[in-house]
Amino acid sequence: MHILHVVGARPNFMKAAPVLRALAAHSGVRQTLVHTGQHYDSAMSDVFFQQLQMPVPDCNLGVGSGTHAQQTAAVLTAIEPVLLERKPDIVLVYGDINSTMAAALVCSKIGVRVAHVEAGLRSRDRSMPEEINRLVTDQLSDMLFTPSDDGNENLRAEGIEEDKVHLVGNVMIDTLVRLLPQAEQEFPAEIARPYALITLHRPSNVDDLPWLQEMLSTLSQLSEQLNIIFPVHPRTRQRLGALGTSIAANGRLQLLDPLPYLSFLALQARAAMVITDSGGIQEETTCLGIPCVTVRENTERPVTVQNGTNIIAGTDQRGIAAAIRRQISGKPTTGRPEKWDGHAAARIVDVLIRVQHARPASHPSHHSHSGS
Repeated sequence: MHILHVVGARPNFMKAAPVLRALAAHSGVRQTLVHTGQHYDSAMSDVFFQQLQMPVPDCNLGVGSGTHAQQTAAVLTAIEPVLLERKPDIVLVYGDINSTMAAALVCSKIGVRVAHVEAGLRSRDRSMPEEINRLVTDQLSDMLFTPSDDGNENLRAEGIEEDKVHLVGNVMIDTLVRLLPQAEQEFPAEIARPYALITLHRPSNVDDLPWLQEMLSTLSQLSEQLNIIFPVHPRTRQRLGALGTSIAANGRLQLLDPLPYLSFLALQARAAMVITDSGGIQEETTCLGIPCVTVRENTERPVTVQNGTNIIAGTDQRGIAAAIRRQISGKPTTGRPEKWDGHAAARIVDVLIRVQHARPASHPSHHSHSGS
């Protein structure tokens, strides 16, 4: 069985790494790793491969940045000849980035089976490009691996056949469980506790300069109670530069460059609180039992609110400040959702092998290409 993995950004790497490792333990499985190059900065990409002990990609498409349309078109154009040449039995796509949707679309067009890892998540906000990517990918996929029960419910409501859907758990948690002991050795000695850890990168937040200015004011107020550690995404750093204002008069708000996975995980694990607009960090803080304030109007990961430590604060500064006060003063509910146990990748592999063995010996001629 030949399985081709498509990744393109840091969250994909954390999801793919345990699946690659679990499949490598099976004889008779050949793997190809394709990196679309959607994240192309070595600080945002290469070091993650190293720390996650992932193999060097067999193919890097080098699509780089651009608008959503440009990036999607570049992946569509670049990945089709790779799939036609490599002839995989199954293509695994991860998460909700442009590369994920583009690869699924090409597979669907040329008749290659596609499996979506982290299927079924929904924010119900179609103004988010990721939501469109999730909807399209799930409709095109032959196998859908969900991280939590709500994913199954969403797919059922959208008419996806139930025999395609498999609740396997959260592969990002597989990576966290495996690497947390190592990450704890990476904690920077110069970081003073207690501290709040901040990540902000969504264009809907950081491109709104008046909002960003108000957010800095909110963080400055919080820094009177906690040190602030803020690894700054390149996009966010550009916007902060455009503001041209002093970041923290009291010196307790520390801006860092983007961090490798292990260093960031170490900071998460010891934070008094995390403030973020990232989906994956909502999951990681839930697993770690760290209070989280999500600076968004909605989430595609409601299980982190229902079963975890997360509060969806919205983007109004008063709501954010109220959520911060609540997390500081209260003891958040802890507990991992079902199957967030470090064994999601093993469940995915079990399904892939079972499905492959159940297929007829003669495969359809899905590797031919009509060009129409």
